[in-house]
Amino acid sequence: MLQSAGYLEKRISEKVKLVFDFPESPVLVQLNESLFSWVVENLTKNAVDAMGGEGIITYSMGEKGRYCFLDIADTGKGLAKSNFNRIFQPGFTTKERGWGLGLSLAKRIVENYHGGRIFVKQSETGKGTTFRILMRKR
Repeated sequence: MLQSAGYLEKRISEKVKLVFDFPESPVLVQLNESLFSWVVENLTKNAVDAMGGEGIITYSMGEKGRYCFLDIADTGKGLAKSNFNRIFQPGFTTKERGWGLGLSLAKRIVENYHGGRIFVKQSETGKGTTFRILMRKR
């Protein structure tokens, strides 16, 4: 996870600050590192776009019962509640350019390949969006 973020930090605007709030002891989940890194990269790039290349992205990790969660929160423009589920549909996009495939592929990777769940935890127009990824602990 930190490797993915380090890679991205060098490739995004210096006006975007990445903040990490991780537990001191590791949380173990079974995952394909390459595929999961791509999911984190996609969510991060979307966050940078939503913030217009300026703002804060916070990565928070924790445990709830049998699950581990990763929240990725941005200070971007936010999403209308009516789009919370639609954004994961192939072809849906709020951007002027793009195919609208990133989040649908991220959902398939998390849910079909890893048996987890990804969803919009919360969003407020003009304040930002938080995505949550839930994965079963090992």
